[in-house]
Amino acid sequence: MKWNKTHIVVAAFLPVQMILMRLAENHPNVIEVYYSIGIYPYISSFFRILLGWIPFSIGDMLLSILLFIIIRFLFLLIKNKFKDFIKKIIKATAFASTIYFCFYLFWGLNYYREPLAKSLGFEQRKHSNTELENVTNYIIENLNRTHLKITNNDSIKVNSPYSSKDFYKLAIDGYNNLAIKYPQFNYKQSSIKNSLMSELQSYNGTSGYINPLTGEAHVNKLVPKTSYPTTTCHEMAHQIGYAAENEANFIGFLAANYNNDLYFKYASYRMAFGYCIAEVRKRDPKLYQSLWKKVNKGIIQDFNDSYEFWNSYKNIFEPLVKKGYNTYLKANKQSKGTDSYNYVVDLLISYYRKQVN
Repeated sequence: MKWNKTHIVVAAFLPVQMILMRLAENHPNVIEVYYSIGIYPYISSFFRILLGWIPFSIGDMLLSILLFIIIRFLFLLIKNKFKDFIKKIIKATAFASTIYFCFYLFWGLNYYREPLAKSLGFEQRKHSNTELENVTNYIIENLNRTHLKITNNDSIKVNSPYSSKDFYKLAIDGYNNLAIKYPQFNYKQSSIKNSLMSELQSYNGTSGYINPLTGEAHVNKLVPKTSYPTTTCHEMAHQIGYAAENEANFIGFLAANYNNDLYFKYASYRMAFGYCIAEVRKRDPKLYQSLWKKVNKGIIQDFNDSYEFWNSYKNIFEPLVKKGYNTYLKANKQSKGTDSYNYVVDLLISYYRKQVN
């Protein structure tokens, strides 16, 4: 890439963009109206129509190319003993500025939209231990019931017969059902794919991701099948413009729960229970133990197997990856970082309280 003045202009635009993003944080209503429910649905649909029919991930290929470019840049920089260092840094900054611009234009501005709780009319407050216990008990009852409908035996673990393609097709049915009551969760033009980096994702502890530059949803094809439905629905929630992790978790729960398929319903209650029982453990260890005793043995086996799966991929680099992702989330208006996933519990309690009322 030859040196020219354009590189300086584009590079100089990077700090300007960063300032604009900080300003955007203070105007969620503007982002909501003009971007998230304004131009973003058109951007998202365009990319899903353009790339959704391709059976493999274009986003994963682009990430591989990007990684190669970065490694090559660093290698040549060192090999040439930092010759023309300033010019090369300006070129690299111009490239980063372009990526930064595309990231927020194509998807990232959704981090700054109105909270989902507000648009759904949920009361936003700290929930009591009693409310948490009641909702967890309700979820356990439904989880046990759905488990028995599938297995007819409380000691047998659920084994899904579906392939990844089956899951992706069925997930759309759940969103179609959900959109009848919640039109804002309407999902069209599918673009859900197996990640080409599933093994790497397993080592860094992730089940899926959305590529913001291509609009493709990716699922780690190695994850236990009982979590496949909610992982898929979670990534689809990102595709329709819900960037916050707790919100994508909640919408993923709803879409799986509204599905007529029992394996999806089981996955929805399984995920909700996982987050709720983790919150109970923080607040009341004794209650945590007593609630687990109410869970069917086959479900406990399912959780144990899932734990063993992720534990088999533990490595020294995973904490570093998670720390980096934690920083990324905090930089995008998710002050709790990776802990923001767990804040789905607040949305679940608000949802069930509103259902009762």
